[in-house]
Amino acid sequence: MSNAVYNRRAFLKIAGVAVGALGFSGCRESLRNSVCKKKKPNVIIIMTDDQGYGDLQSHGNPLIKTPAMDELRRQSVRFTDFHVAPKCTPTRGQLLTGIDAMYNGATRVCQGRSMVRRDIKLMPEFFAEAGYSTGMFGKWHLGDSYPHRPRFRGFQEVVSFRAWGITSLADYWGNSYYNPTLFHNGVDKKYNGYCTDIFFSEAMKWMEKCQSEKKPFFLYIPTNTPHVPEIVPARYSKPYKGVHKEIKVPDVFYGMITNIDENLGKLEQFLKEKGLRDNTILIFLSDNGTQNGRAQQIFNHGMRKRKGSVYEGGHRVPLFVRWIDGKLQHGKDIPEMTVVQDILPTLIELCDLKKSEKKINGVSLAGLVKGEKEKLKDRIVVTQFGPKAKKWKNTVVMWNEWRLIDGTQLYDISKDPGQKKNVFAHYPKISKRMTAHYDEWFKGAREIFNKPRYIIVGSDKEKSLTLYANDWQGGYCDNRGGLIRANSNGYWDLIVDQSGSYEVELRRWPQESKMAFTEAHEGKGARPIAKARLIINDFDETVDTKPEDSVVKFTVDLKAGNTRLQTYLMDENGKDLCGAMYVKVTRK
Repeated sequence: MSNAVYNRRAFLKIAGVAVGALGFSGCRESLRNSVCKKKKPNVIIIMTDDQGYGDLQSHGNPLIKTPAMDELRRQSVRFTDFHVAPKCTPTRGQLLTGIDAMYNGATRVCQGRSMVRRDIKLMPEFFAEAGYSTGMFGKWHLGDSYPHRPRFRGFQEVVSFRAWGITSLADYWGNSYYNPTLFHNGVDKKYNGYCTDIFFSEAMKWMEKCQSEKKPFFLYIPTNTPHVPEIVPARYSKPYKGVHKEIKVPDVFYGMITNIDENLGKLEQFLKEKGLRDNTILIFLSDNGTQNGRAQQIFNHGMRKRKGSVYEGGHRVPLFVRWIDGKLQHGKDIPEMTVVQDILPTLIELCDLKKSEKKINGVSLAGLVKGEKEKLKDRIVVTQFGPKAKKWKNTVVMWNEWRLIDGTQLYDISKDPGQKKNVFAHYPKISKRMTAHYDEWFKGAREIFNKPRYIIVGSDKEKSLTLYANDWQGGYCDNRGGLIRANSNGYWDLIVDQSGSYEVELRRWPQESKMAFTEAHEGKGARPIAKARLIINDFDETVDTKPEDSVVKFTVDLKAGNTRLQTYLMDENGKDLCGAMYVKVTRK
């Protein structure tokens, strides 16, 4: 054998042993381009519900204990001027689309505005197309009927609940934070334990399965805590009981965050034990400012207002990003003004996913987290939300340190972080430029805002589905209070997938409650309902109901295509009282 042949075989043998030894942990940089295929990073996004920027110990809170969050912050790239929407649904839609709420359709927590348009691809779909397993454990709040639920929008494994939270109108009747009935891949299933513990535990079981199948995963854990109702095991709230500077400490609220923190610590230990920690991109953020008024008083990092407000306290939140194998600038603060729409394009670049075919509003932050650039290109960002496209309503325009609110208030947060001094009249050029940007932005938003977000009935994927009042367009009705008052109404925009005979069932109370139309709940909400009316296409029929009836059923022949469905529950004189809060539509 010639020396040349021998040396070539020896090299290939040595290289093969070296590559094999690297195994699951990936390839050395020197071999990566020529011999090895780069291993895809896993991705975990944890988004808490209603935890403000000041609700962390490491941000200066004098009372709360958040050791796991603080340690993650220490290890991460920290964005110190990061913004979401001031409410749940708009933030979630912007996170998963990279598109401003007024452009993607999800602008409101209910009233038919909580659904992203179907022609927009969501974040889990990008990952699924790239070969990732995709899982979601927690709060969705982007529509509760086909095709808007998470398992129809890219998530393959889902443990969730309906609408804004456990105890919402659409949630399983009688549910509690303890031992809840949750929605597992489209089926109601009973779980044991406290809700947040369940979501983290089920997520870890799922990650183990992904690892055994040797598939990269995209995991989304949007907790339903510390949103109201404030409920947590006493061992978490008890340490906070007391008074701080004459303010009663929000012990349960802080306890809910402490419980999340404990679960984050368990997740971190799991990732270490399974060898998943280093090649997992871990992102932590909240969906809006703090929801608790006493927490805001105790410590809000000097910001004005809280959840629901277009002042800083309503939408500036934490953002931590860690990817150890990615060699990010861990431990560094990044002061650039950034928004939740930036996360999707950032992950597309970091994970080498196929780029969006639609124009998105967010920009990639990959260069910042890697240290390849110090600043983003100059940009102005608009946040607007609400049920209607009304100019300057619930609006903040952000440009570097400037905040223009509702077209009349201008603040320089570099000098006035508490937004106490309106300098609109002092900086006419700044005000003019930001106003001009908003005018152009709003013109485009208004053109697209009223595009219907349809629910599809009669599909082979879901022949029978329930329409919930939180998704109707009309009066506000998405919680127990609205259900008990029973004085609101609305309609649903539908697409009938297939022509045929349909059964439509009208209820005031959820099916599993078995409660009658006229019945009260815990002594409240008795209503003199005696008639029920259904209008869909050219079908318009009213029937009498008995006091003991819990459901009225109609049989309707429907043609495929777009339509609108509305109901009325009336008294014996035909006076409209409310709409049917639950309407089940089944293709026969």
